[in-house]
Parts: sequence; C-alpha cells; structure tokens
Amino acid sequence: MSRSAASVPGFYSVIPAGGIGSRLWPLSRADAPKFLHDLTGSGQTLLRDTWDRLAPLSGSDRIMVVTGRAHRAAVEAQLPDLTDPNVVLESEPKDSSAAIGLAAAILVTREPDVIIGSFAADHVITDVRGFRRAVEEGVAAARAGYIATIGITPTEPAIGFGYIHCAGPLAIDGAPHAVAVESFVEKPDLATAEKYVADGNHLWNGGMFIARADVLLAQLGESNPRLLEGLTELATAWDTPRRGAVVDKVWPSLPKIAIDYTVAEPAAASGKLVVIPGDFDWDDVGDFASIAKLHAGGRKSDLAILGENARVLADSSTGVVISQSGRLISLIGVTDIVVVDTPDALLVTTTANAQRVKSVVDALKVSGRDDVL
Repeated sequence: MSRSAASVPGFYSVIPAGGIGSRLWPLSRADAPKFLHDLTGSGQTLLRDTWDRLAPLSGSDRIMVVTGRAHRAAVEAQLPDLTDPNVVLESEPKDSSAAIGLAAAILVTREPDVIIGSFAADHVITDVRGFRRAVEEGVAAARAGYIATIGITPTEPAIGFGYIHCAGPLAIDGAPHAVAVESFVEKPDLATAEKYVADGNHLWNGGMFIARADVLLAQLGESNPRLLEGLTELATAWDTPRRGAVVDKVWPSLPKIAIDYTVAEPAAASGKLVVIPGDFDWDDVGDFASIAKLHAGGRKSDLAILGENARVLADSSTGVVISQSGRLISLIGVTDIVVVDTPDALLVTTTANAQRVKSVVDALKVSGRDDVL
C-alpha cells in the first residue's frame, strides 16, 4: 500500500447513523431514513459513500457505526465489512452526545490512547483528498490535546447551517491550518449570514469532530456529569454478558442533548477547541433544495429526476422529481418545483419552501398520522 493511501495511525472512525431527516419526508421515513437512500445518483446510499470515504483513513476494521436497533439489518446489508464489535445499537434516539459519547467510551476501554473522528452518515463529500488532508490535520491537533472540528468554507450565505467564528491561527505540528474557535453561532438570519460570509472569519459547522476519546469524554463530563456516568456504566458492561441488561436500564435515562452543547461550545469557551478549515465540497443534503442543487451542477435550467423506473414528462420545468410509485408524472411550465411521489404520500412544494417540509412532519405527529412517518 502506498504511503498516501495508508491509514492514519491510532485513528478510529465513528459514524452516527441516526435521525430521520424530516425535511426529506416523505422520502425519508423512520424505517428508511436519509442515510439509507441514494440521493446523489452514485448508485450507493449515503451511508455506503461515507464508509468508502472513511475506510482508507482508519481501515475498515476500525469503523464503528452507531444506529438504531430497527436499522441494524439494513446497515449491515450496506456495510458487509462492518464487524460485530463495531455495531452499537441505540434502543431509542438520544441525540449526538449519547451516540458519539458511547462510541468514545467503548473505544477508550479497548484502546486507551485512541483518537476518534465522528462523521455523519448522510453528508456528501466528493473531494476525498481534500477531506483526508483536513482529517489528518484534525488528528494532529487531537494528538496535541485539542478537540478539533472541521469547518466548511461557505459558498453562500446559507441560513440552514450553524457557523463557527474563527479566532487566530495556532502553531500545531502537523496542523498548519488549525485556528482557534472563538464561538459557535446558531443558524442566523439572511442578513447576518451575509455578514458572516463577507467577513471571512466564519465557517459552516459541518458537525465533524476529532479528538482523543478520553479528552472528549472529560469535556463531556465537565458539562454533563450525569451523562458521562451513564456512558461509563454502559461501556464497562459493553463487552460482557451484562450488556443487554445494563443498556435496558441505563440508556432510557440518558439526557437527550446535542454534542455541540456538551463538548463543542464549552471547549471553545475554554480554548480547547480548534477548527480545521475544509475547502472541499460538502453538502448535508438537508432538504430537497439541496438535492436539486446537487444534481443541477450549477445549471438552473435542469430538472433532476431520481428513482428507479421514474416516469416523468417535463416541458419547460426545473427543480427535482423523486418517484417511487411508478406513476407517470407530467410537469409543464413550473419553476423550481419539488415533487416527491411515494406509494402512500405525495409532496409538492418549491425549492424556496423546502425547509418548511419539517412543519408537515410535525403536524402529522400531532395529528397521530404515524402510519406515514
């Protein structure tokens, strides 16, 4: 194996494969979440694309997947090289602090000096060389005792992402582009986002974290001692016959909170967090407008059509059509349209309103229509 293709020593990849992706309803459902779909036209699911991106970095035997019990069969079918010790099943969703924290707690009991990197199962990154460079710098920063995140260089004033406010550069061996993090900023309004992009001091928060597992857990414990206590109890029992009983007892009691609040924000406040600017292409495929943009290739005159055996007739129309029903869909003179046709639900909206799809899901939950969720 060439040096450039060699795995990063001491590095373990973690893939949290959770979340329904409610802004992609009715395509993404509880039993078929976003990461189990091919949304790029690659012929592979987003989860498989993520695995293929990480395997050269850590080795396929050093990738841990955290997912729901209901998704185990589908995940293992997608990832035949995933080993049983690296499958971590959640009995119910508990957000990213518990998912990533449990992976860290399990791995640190097996390998005390391990450096872990957490990467979402449903993001799109095609520049694997640029991604690798950023991860390698993140690992170098982690070896120096920092918690590192990879921030994405903004290409537009997006209001659907959080932002990272960068401070000054740091001198870290092996991480020449690392800069200190001044703060994390919640999703802004358009005027604020435009200011962030113009000042050049803000990066998109891509939700990628790299750290020594023990350092990450120590920070999590400072912020939420109860959560760390539960994760430690789980990890201690994980590789023993007591796992099932301890999971059933402890997991439901864990607080549900994002890792931004338990690790990233407090680490930034104490000077422990650094950001590696990621200049590679990146998309979290957060809504149908993102899918339309991915397939347009910069051309606004395109209509993206996804789905096996999709039957679409279009005249002077743009946007995206995703078909799973086999019905003929005809579009005439509509601009930036979004049509998602599944056997039991139909969504019609526009790319400008794509973020509002989540409100439909919320309304369905309130009305008790779980049969289509």
